[in-house]
Amino acid sequence: MDINQLYKIVKKKILENKHIEKVEILDKSFLHKNHSSNQAGKFHLKLIIDSSELKKKNKVVSNKLIYKILEEEMKLYIHSIQIVFN
Repeated sequence: MDINQLYKIVKKKILENKHIEKVEILDKSFLHKNHSSNQAGKFHLKLIIDSSELKKKNKVVSNKLIYKILEEEMKLYIHSIQIVFN
């Protein structure tokens, strides 16, 4: 899977949640390419999520929701994910 396909899937899945208004996805894989744990075909993403509802919640609870939404992608295509709530 290439990064553009992954962007589309991640964006679609996240925006299906009624509490999320907007998501911006950034590929940060280049920051990790020389790390020993780096895996070919797995990406490092930064998600900037606009959600007044999730921003009110405990950060752990909000992050768990995103991890649950992206459970399959985390197993197959995402090595690392950074989540920022606005």
